[in-house]
Amino acid sequence: MKLYTLELPGLILFEQEIYSDKRGYFQEVYHFEKYQKYLPAGTVFVQDNLSYSRYGTIRGLHFQKEPYAQAKLVRCTMGKILDVAVDIRRNSLTFGKHISVDLSDENHLQLFIPKGFAHGFSVLSDYAIVEYKCDELYHSEFDAGIRYDDTTIGIDWKINLNKCILSAKDKKLPLLNEFFESMEEI
Repeated sequence: MKLYTLELPGLILFEQEIYSDKRGYFQEVYHFEKYQKYLPAGTVFVQDNLSYSRYGTIRGLHFQKEPYAQAKLVRCTMGKILDVAVDIRRNSLTFGKHISVDLSDENHLQLFIPKGFAHGFSVLSDYAIVEYKCDELYHSEFDAGIRYDDTTIGIDWKINLNKCILSAKDKKLPLLNEFFESMEEI
């Protein structure tokens, strides 16, 4: 297994070994002991999620508020996505900055996103199946997000935003600064 640290602290890109022959390929997707060497202490994945999406879909930018913030390990098992992580740690030097990585069934990469990041992706192929592990269970009352088209973040989703497919929930998410302003009022 190879790993790459990315520009924003805490993000890790994993590249697994692929064993190919005339039948196809084999890949060890996750091995607890191997990953524990590189993940933050105490990271134990407790929930797996899967989504199927069509070309032009944007899902995100999502996260859970404390005390149920989630770290995620994301991979694309069919198709190709642009996976995006935005630093929402208010005291971070990289607050509001983002990275984007192509994940696909061809490159077999996995992106680890620590707590303190919003996560989203756009579908670049006809369809995509995305699987991700979470280290905290889903709690709907702590579910939150920020707008995909926040100009202060400036994400290039690599699709036509005038034709993108969004959920009703994602269309109504606040901008990054609006989200934190509303938190200060509480």
